[in-house]
Amino acid sequence: MTKLRFLFFAVVGILMTAAPVLAQTPGAPAEAHPVPLINITGALAVGIAAAGGALGDGRAIAGACEGVARNPGAGGRIFTMMLLGCVLIETLVLFTFLLAFLGK
Repeated sequence: MTKLRFLFFAVVGILMTAAPVLAQTPGAPAEAHPVPLINITGALAVGIAAAGGALGDGRAIAGACEGVARNPGAGGRIFTMMLLGCVLIETLVLFTFLLAFLGK
């Protein structure tokens, strides 16, 4: 039931997003906004990516601490895997940061 509800809200969200695009009259020039929306969306994307990266790093570090507490002998291997995971998470944040600046 939750998958069906998720699919329903995803379709409704897509249709609500497409409605303003389809409502524009053909051949009419797009109006200039007083605030460039690309600046706002870039900042919003970087903020969401940073928050998601911080949550991912926190969960990775918490899992590594729990793993070392359960098996102290595997601490070195767990630390290496945690460090690799954190690097990959932060790389995604940096890619979002780069795309926000290239989108201007």
